[in-house]
Amino acid sequence: MRKAVVFSIGGVSLVVLVAVALLAVPARAGAQAKPIEGVKFEVSQSLNDNLKPFLGKLVYVNLRSGKTYLGSLKAVGDHWIHLEKVAERNFFDALIRIEDISAIEVQFRDNK
Repeated sequence: MRKAVVFSIGGVSLVVLVAVALLAVPARAGAQAKPIEGVKFEVSQSLNDNLKPFLGKLVYVNLRSGKTYLGSLKAVGDHWIHLEKVAERNFFDALIRIEDISAIEVQFRDNK
């Protein structure tokens, strides 16, 4: 009977450890974001043109569906963007249709 209690505590500890590790992933991804100086959004230009200065930078891409992706912007085409190193998904990239994007977010400055 004592072994069952020890195993149960070990199992709970493992679950807690995994949960903490999963919660830390978004925090680490956000911590890697660095302010991008010398650029700004241009409301008179297309979304494609606004995305191009952020090639190689971390961006949040918000879709009309409500889903948000954080990743490094690898390429901007006429109809698609390629996000690499998507946060919370190890070794995943995303190909996103530009028409489905409702907003983009980029860190321009530090909060001092």
